[in-house]
Amino acid sequence: MAVFKIVKMEHCYIDDILQVEELCYGAHHWSKDSFLTELNNKISSYRCIIDEEKNKCVGYMGIWKIADEAHITNLSVHPDYQNRKFAHRLLLASIDECYENKIKYITLEVRESNAKAISLYKKFGFKSLGKRKKYYQDNNEDAYIMWSENIFDKKYKDLYNKIRSEIEGTENFD
Repeated sequence: MAVFKIVKMEHCYIDDILQVEELCYGAHHWSKDSFLTELNNKISSYRCIIDEEKNKCVGYMGIWKIADEAHITNLSVHPDYQNRKFAHRLLLASIDECYENKIKYITLEVRESNAKAISLYKKFGFKSLGKRKKYYQDNNEDAYIMWSENIFDKKYKDLYNKIRSEIEGTENFD
């Protein structure tokens, strides 16, 4: 049985990340240079899920930390590893980092047509507070702008703890 762990993104995982990007987004994905730039960006933080048996990154998530806000830049899981709560685990790890850094709010943009991602973010208490018209350059699709509530509020912490307890034990994580 495979064992997985969440680690900080390193240069050695970039090729795996690019494969996930291409499988999830086709020709319209982030470039290698974009991810290399993120490695040196002082406000960015990326996490990867590693399949230890294959020593391969099978999912990743990035945030930019700006004052008391975090902006989710991307979140993707290899299609062969989807529907196993890996996106949940990445989101929880990033929220943990927000707690550690006293970041109160989290925001993101998501394609209007990406029902699966929208459902995930809603489960985590994000609400759509507007749209960015023609945000995605590949097809001019609109993006929802989603925000969390203050993650330090009791209501949000209760939700966070509920989600964490639901996914514990769903996979072999180190």
